Amino acid sequence: MTFPNLKRYVAIVLLALLPFAAYSADESKADHYEGIEIEVNINTASSHELATLLLGVGEKKAQQIVSYREVHGEFKHADDLQQVKGIGQATVDKNRSRIRL
Repeated sequence: MTFPNLKRYVAIVLLALLPFAAYSADESKADHYEGIEIEVNINTASSHELATLLLGVGEKKAQQIVSYREVHGEFKHADDLQQVKGIGQATVDKNRSRIRL
């Protein structure tokens, strides 16, 4: 195998493994808090707290939640999170037990 082909092969392998790495990161976040009841007030939490405590929410989505809250006011229901770009029903559902208002 020549050097350019080796680089291409490594790139293909890494791209193929990328979805598993993303899944693993979310799972390890969940495992880190396993057995602990987690609650986060989506009306008062910082973007860092939201990103740390909500599954499937990273820093970018967490900042969007805070920005939305600053413009539109407090969330009345957990489902109101779906008004934030990038937050869907699945994200709300997997965090429903954690979300406080």
